[in-house]
Amino acid sequence: MRPNHVKQKLQSGGTAIGTMMFEFSSPGAAQATAMAGADFALFDMEHTGWSFETIKNLIIATRGTSMIPMVRIPAAEYHFIARVLDVGAMGVMVPMVECVEQAQLFARCAKYPPVGRRGCAFGIAHDEYAGGDVVAKMHSSNDEVMLIAQIETAAGVEHVEEIAAVEGIDVLWIGQFDLSASLGIPGQFTHPTFVAAVDRVMAACRAHNKVGAFMTTTPEFGEWVVSKGFKMLAWSGDIWVYQSALRSGMNSLREMLAKV
Repeated sequence: MRPNHVKQKLQSGGTAIGTMMFEFSSPGAAQATAMAGADFALFDMEHTGWSFETIKNLIIATRGTSMIPMVRIPAAEYHFIARVLDVGAMGVMVPMVECVEQAQLFARCAKYPPVGRRGCAFGIAHDEYAGGDVVAKMHSSNDEVMLIAQIETAAGVEHVEEIAAVEGIDVLWIGQFDLSASLGIPGQFTHPTFVAAVDRVMAACRAHNKVGAFMTTTPEFGEWVVSKGFKMLAWSGDIWVYQSALRSGMNSLREMLAKV
């Protein structure tokens, strides 16, 4: 596999900034995201209905750019994990990880033997249809692929120390809306209960040398997230970025017309 510069940057203590994609599935959207400067794009399969074929085309569209393609799958099941890796994902996110067994299954399914149980297929999309030493490819994939466990339920927070200790898991990503809803305070991101959960997740990250990740939609919220120690940051998602820019532009035009 090509080097995963996002994983390398995070492992060396740097910060990676990307975005999430939920709606715009054309190859041009992936290219435009890369040209905007995103370190990574996280293509969502949990809430979008996107197929593996759509995901494969989006990932292929990132070839020739420096942007690292990642995918959020619907659940920690082998056929989701292995298939997105086979179509070329360089990072996989599993939602609602709530126990150590779930995290261990995730890691096993994503890694080639001897450390995991991922099925072997070579000369396909994930290794760019090329030949070569298959053992080297297996080692490279095990090293370069990023595994992201989402902590977004009260149960996930309760078991976060055990989850963070699982070898192979690289990132703990807080899903703020689901987590706040699970805690009984939906959307209340300044509530002491939510803040305490965030602090517990970050303490587990520090204790087990994992990276904390978060999606932010405003610079102010982003500043708070960074102050908590998060290093992998997503700037919103394609739907909301488009709406925000369109709304801002149209409101500016209306204000101008009102003065004419």
